[in-house]
Amino acid sequence: MSDGGFLPLRIGVLTVSDTRSEATDTSGGLIVQTLTQAGHEVAARKIVPDDIPTIRDTFRSWQLELELNVVVTTGGTGITVRDVTEEALSPFISKSIPGFGELFRWLSFEEIGAATIQSRAFAGLCDSTLLFALPGSTGAVRLALNRIIVPQLDARTKPCNFAMLMPKLRGQSHS
Repeated sequence: MSDGGFLPLRIGVLTVSDTRSEATDTSGGLIVQTLTQAGHEVAARKIVPDDIPTIRDTFRSWQLELELNVVVTTGGTGITVRDVTEEALSPFISKSIPGFGELFRWLSFEEIGAATIQSRAFAGLCDSTLLFALPGSTGAVRLALNRIIVPQLDARTKPCNFAMLMPKLRGQSHS
C-alpha cells in the first residue's frame, strides 16, 4: 500500500484510427507526454485500425505480457460505423466505472455543449488493469487527462484515487 507518496504506474497508450500515423497522432502523443511528465512509465504505445479483432489482440497481448496497470485508448468512441472501441474492449471489462464517462461528458459539456452526447468515452477495470477509452479529439484527451485521469492516477490525490487501489487489484482476476 502507498504511504501517500507518488506511485509511478506502467501505462499503455493505444490509438484507434484508420488514418493516424505516429507523426499525426497528436492525441496519443499528448497522452504519452502528459503521463510521462506526471511521473508514470509509458511501457507501450501503438496505433491500430478501427478493427475489433486487432484492437482486442493488442489489448489482450498487453494485458498478458506487459503487466500494465493502466491502458489509455484514444479514438473509436463516437457513433459512426467505424467507431468500435467500446465493442472491442467491453468483453474484457470485469467491473465498469460508469462515473468516468458521466464525469467526462459533464465536464465536456462545459466546453462543447450538447455535442458531448455523441461521445461514448468509458472506463473499466479489466481484471487488474484500468482502462480509459477517450475520444480521438486532442481537446477531449486534454480534458480527460487534466481533469480526471492524472489526478486519479496520483496516489497523493485525496480523499481517494485509483493509484492507491493498485495493490488491492492484483490477484482479483476474473478471467
